[in-house]
Amino acid sequence: MKSYREELTFCTPHRRDYINITPEVEKIIKKSGIKEGLCLVNAMHITASVFINDDERGLLRDFDDWLEAIAPHEPVDHYRHNVGEENGDAHLKRQVMGREVVVAVTGGKLDFGPWEQIFYGEFDGRRDKRVLVKIIGE
Repeated sequence: MKSYREELTFCTPHRRDYINITPEVEKIIKKSGIKEGLCLVNAMHITASVFINDDERGLLRDFDDWLEAIAPHEPVDHYRHNVGEENGDAHLKRQVMGREVVVAVTGGKLDFGPWEQIFYGEFDGRRDKRVLVKIIGE
């Protein structure tokens, strides 16, 4: 069995952003040479997320509105975590959206269902953050 590891780095222009990272993950799988196995993709920061869903602009806006409704950024003094910081909401949003995804690799490609895509969700942006892509298999 082989393994391959690579990191992606993102610095989003906004506090909250959603980026389809499927093409980058597909390039990494191709570079790995692994044809059959598993691909782990995880956010390496506690205020960011990796998740799978449909790449539809309205849905991504719905996610953002929904997350802001259940964990609004302001008022910042609403969160005990925000003593000296202002990202308590980002930690909660990450908890809801998840840390990572694992996708089967079959024939050297992501083995997705219809419409599935991998997204990086940023909840406290404007600085460099990393995403780990780890592929194991043969």
